[in-house]
Amino acid sequence: QVQFVESGGGLVQPGGSLRLSCAASGRTFSSYAMGWFRQAPGKEREFVAAISWSGGIDYADSVKGRFTISRDNAKNTVYLQMNSLKPEDTAVYYCNVRRNPYYPWGQGTQVTVSS
Repeated sequence: QVQFVESGGGLVQPGGSLRLSCAASGRTFSSYAMGWFRQAPGKEREFVAAISWSGGIDYADSVKGRFTISRDNAKNTVYLQMNSLKPEDTAVYYCNVRRNPYYPWGQGTQVTVSS
């Protein structure tokens, strides 16, 4: 059974940084493109960043230049380094494969950017 466990969220002031981790279990994802997604209150889940099996990277325009996605295939883990955080980055962050069909979503990790 595939499971994603996201961690690393928290409360941070505008301009601060956080590093999120997503540990996958149940299968190996080294040959999959993986993505980070987020869902703010009252909004639909949206794409944030993705990394292919070969290291190709894609970002949503709203996070380009501030967020960095990476992966460690040996640990079956994907990371999201978030710098220069803004209040509009406040959301629950999730990871999954890049495109549908998605595996079951994890519980996510809450990121709150506020002074």
